[in-house]
Amino acid sequence: MLDANDSQWMARALQLAERGLYTTSPNPRVGCVLVKEGTMVGEGWHVRAGEPHAEIHALRASGEAAHGATAYVTLEPCSHYGRTPPCADALIAAGVARVVVAVQDANPLVAGQGIAKLRAANIEVECGLMEAAARELNIGFISRMTRGLPWVRSKIAASLDGRTALANGSSKWITGEAARRDVQHWRARSCAVLTGIGTVLADDPQLNVRGMEAVALTRWGEALRCGKGDRAADCASAISDELDAAAVRQPLRVVLDRKLRISPDAKILQGGKVLIYTASTDTNKYAALQARGAEVVTMVQYDLAVVMRDLAQRGINEVLVEAGRTLNGALFKAGLVDELVLYLAPQMLGDAARGMADLGALTQLQQRVELAWQDVRQVGNDLRITARVKNV
Repeated sequence: MLDANDSQWMARALQLAERGLYTTSPNPRVGCVLVKEGTMVGEGWHVRAGEPHAEIHALRASGEAAHGATAYVTLEPCSHYGRTPPCADALIAAGVARVVVAVQDANPLVAGQGIAKLRAANIEVECGLMEAAARELNIGFISRMTRGLPWVRSKIAASLDGRTALANGSSKWITGEAARRDVQHWRARSCAVLTGIGTVLADDPQLNVRGMEAVALTRWGEALRCGKGDRAADCASAISDELDAAAVRQPLRVVLDRKLRISPDAKILQGGKVLIYTASTDTNKYAALQARGAEVVTMVQYDLAVVMRDLAQRGINEVLVEAGRTLNGALFKAGLVDELVLYLAPQMLGDAARGMADLGALTQLQQRVELAWQDVRQVGNDLRITARVKNV
């Protein structure tokens, strides 16, 4: 029977899991807490793919005290050999008496088998505590496992009247420095940042993660203002992990370039992996781009859904789209956008300025893209609105 104490410890496990927000890809973010007689005896979280899972870190920290303890895990313990041995076997060998799981693993290699293995070893297992929070933390991983698609967020910066650039293309800067700094958090947690050739040619962006030290400090300060006691101490510890994460992982940059118009000197080709999808067969251009370290994929059928499925097969959980109205509109019309991250600046650019997404001329309200509000907050002088496409 679950009680308030169980919720307290699972909340702690979720806090630990969040420390892997920027580093675990393509693996899920997982935290684990071991509790015995009301006292925490060990805790851990998954830091990077290929390294020990959260349960192993917690078991190592607890030592022999794990025997007879309750393990609180944000995701079902794995039951198969991957890059590391099964965590379910480790919990059984340690002699834990009870395991509380937030959410069953969506990975078909696990999908209930870890829970079944624990129960077969006469360990009490309860599942579903704080499931919604655990799913949210791994929304991209679950999407990839269940839909064969990454979770796609479209980031748009716009004026209050929904304009992203002047008619001549000028857009620097509509939103303020605080909003631009906040975007780094979304890039850092994403496995890939995707854009179109139009944006590359117009703005020559890098689309990499930078200035994360300031982002980590801001998030730390927000948490300290909202929390107290253990929460504040946890934030102080977690900040170093966020700074380390910022230094080691850059998301894959993805460019959609049907005619392969990108220049080998484009800034996006600097400082990280780049994947270019094209329909071109220009072998000379291929060679020049590959010499710059880019991977070029030629598509017989140039299709956005095919791109997304290919990214999922490459282990991409979350995609952040930073593009113009043409690509944003195409993705929305194809039903491939799951979430909108919209920064609204307190200014008006007028009807002649460019809009957020080219959806074409809708003739019926049923053709509209319906969204569900998730969060609204002020970031500097701008508003940040997150909304989900309905029926996702």
